[in-house]
Amino acid sequence: MPQKFLTAEWKNLIMANYAIDPGLLLPWLPNKTEIDLFNGKAFVSLVGFMFANTRLLGMKIPWHINFEEVNLRFYVRHLDKSVWKRGVVFIKEIVPKPAIVMVANTLYKEKYEAMPMKHTTVINGEELHLDYQWNFQNHWNKIAAVTHNTTIPMQKGSEEEFIAEHYYGYSRYNSAITYEYTVDHPSWEVYPVRSYTIRCRFGDLYGDQFSFLEIARPSSVFVAKGSAVAILHKRKL
Repeated sequence: MPQKFLTAEWKNLIMANYAIDPGLLLPWLPNKTEIDLFNGKAFVSLVGFMFANTRLLGMKIPWHINFEEVNLRFYVRHLDKSVWKRGVVFIKEIVPKPAIVMVANTLYKEKYEAMPMKHTTVINGEELHLDYQWNFQNHWNKIAAVTHNTTIPMQKGSEEEFIAEHYYGYSRYNSAITYEYTVDHPSWEVYPVRSYTIRCRFGDLYGDQFSFLEIARPSSVFVAKGSAVAILHKRKL
């Protein structure tokens, strides 16, 4: 079996990060993981980005090569033979392609849903304008940012580095079984953010426990340039 399950490019990732009571995340916490904290705080992130040049088991699937994704995720770690692995757990991943939902939910036990989506990417002089939108119950939700059009290295020890530098995915199959997969990509550079817009019905989309995010101010918002990415085959912990 090929080592790489999926390869793609992840481009222009807008990441809006919120401090949250870790107790709210426990229903999604996979067995053999624990909440990963930064400066004593747990975080969830609303992330919008583009999939490009997507290949499944090395093959391009027609009409499933370039598409948007928006996800809500949080951060965990798993102790593997005295080594801490830092990873991501997805509360929900939204894409416009039902076939992706079927494959990811069946094979990786993820939590994908298909919704109408759209995006814009505009370069205006020294500025980069990005937005991702998704329609749920006849309402268009949106995450958008205006950035400088040149990247800078991610600052060591920063909140943005904590958010971005998680190289594993963990999914909760049931109370006892957890799946782990590697997400392989280099460290990303970031576009300095000048302004951002978030209009999201968190409660309707993700559950009442997240409705407070509709009026909460993010702890940070940054835009990562992205890179080529490989998702490796899963294993059961």
